[in-house]
Amino acid sequence: MLIEKYTSDWVKHFDDIKSQVETVLNGLEFSIEHVGSTSVPNLDSKPIIDIDIIYSVKQDFEKIKQGLEKIGYYHNGNQGIEDRDVFKRNGKLTNEKLDIVKHHLYVCPIGSKALERHILSRNFLRKNDWARIKYQQIKYELAEKANQDKKVYAALKELNVNDFIDLIIEEEKDRTTSYWR
Repeated sequence: MLIEKYTSDWVKHFDDIKSQVETVLNGLEFSIEHVGSTSVPNLDSKPIIDIDIIYSVKQDFEKIKQGLEKIGYYHNGNQGIEDRDVFKRNGKLTNEKLDIVKHHLYVCPIGSKALERHILSRNFLRKNDWARIKYQQIKYELAEKANQDKKVYAALKELNVNDFIDLIIEEEKDRTTSYWR
């Protein structure tokens, strides 16, 4: 199945990856956030941990990039999303925790719209059961429509979920003051 039942193991997987990443970013000012569906308790999801490394000093991006390269990542550009850089495993260096747990690693400046989207949607889904349940239902329906095919699912999700996410982000913005403003 493409979508799996929620497990608290996802929090442990995030913590494991975070601790590995932190070892190469000593001396920098940054934070690391667990985002995406696996960061929302009781939300069934694809078992892929989404992680945002957040920095506030522009010059630190290169230092973060160099640190991540030391533990086997390569910079894969922004993949069309401004102020959200993607890092992937390079396959050259092995790491028990980083190679076993499927994850997406992003590096974002503190003012990033992509980061804002990740944090606001995560926070809203964590606080609102109705939204979490509806989002989960949408995901299962799309997975079924996609015949459990990852690429078809991703395309359908892009077409069908953005309006829902935009709605909950607006609601969350109305209720909170963002820390990145």
